[in-house]
Amino acid sequence: MSQVWHDLLFAHWPVPLQQLQKLVPPKLKIDTYDGEAWIGVIPFRISDIKFRGFSAMPWVSAFTELNVRTYVKFNGKPGVYFFSLDADSRFNVKVARLWYHLPYFYSRMLIERDGETVLFSSRRENAEFRGRYQPLGQTFRAERGSLAHWLTERYCLFAEDAHQNIVCGEIHHRPWLLQNAEAAIEVNTMTQPLAIRLPDSPPVLHFARRIEVLFWPPKKANRLSHQPNEPVDDVEGRSGPGKPAGVGLHGRETGLVVEEPVNLVSKHG
Repeated sequence: MSQVWHDLLFAHWPVPLQQLQKLVPPKLKIDTYDGEAWIGVIPFRISDIKFRGFSAMPWVSAFTELNVRTYVKFNGKPGVYFFSLDADSRFNVKVARLWYHLPYFYSRMLIERDGETVLFSSRRENAEFRGRYQPLGQTFRAERGSLAHWLTERYCLFAEDAHQNIVCGEIHHRPWLLQNAEAAIEVNTMTQPLAIRLPDSPPVLHFARRIEVLFWPPKKANRLSHQPNEPVDDVEGRSGPGKPAGVGLHGRETGLVVEEPVNLVSKHG
């Protein structure tokens, strides 16, 4: 499946490690940067959703999303773990829950562009986000080893299936083209259902205007090789960093040994 993501804000706060660890499946280990664990709130817009061999259907191929996430490792492989994913399409929420069994929720959402500024709001019971944000300065690719790289360059979505097996949904895209950002967040209670109070310090902010993404269905992970996933420079199948020459994305080497697709259940779904 392919998607295009637009106008992403990466808003991140440091959170006590012990507080996050108890909220994820026990087989997943909270990943840290310089000893700190992080939680992210990421608003954005999705378009051009289509499955391989099919055209995008206008009435289901675009929606708005807001996810709350943290960063984990499974057998040394880094990835993302979602606490919630809000969307403004009832159809896509239902399909995502049936396919992934991830904690998708229908929310009343709005995203608008006013020049460079993005206006965003999302509201459901006990969870609301409202604010505006915009990019600052020149675009850049995050340097390996930097906090920006650690927070954004993640190519596996981890979850737990009904039998408490860890599963991984692989994604691929070019390395993020980021900008620094500023935001005026008026309301943010997205972590309230987790009983997490965000620190009073300003969040770490990054912005990305647009990126094309490829998804594979989640599969059960038995073990991992020593080579973690890397970003790819070309989502059309030509070789790039982390992708051997002659191995396209539909026959790629991922560093993950998987079995058959499985149904997922979220720890907070």
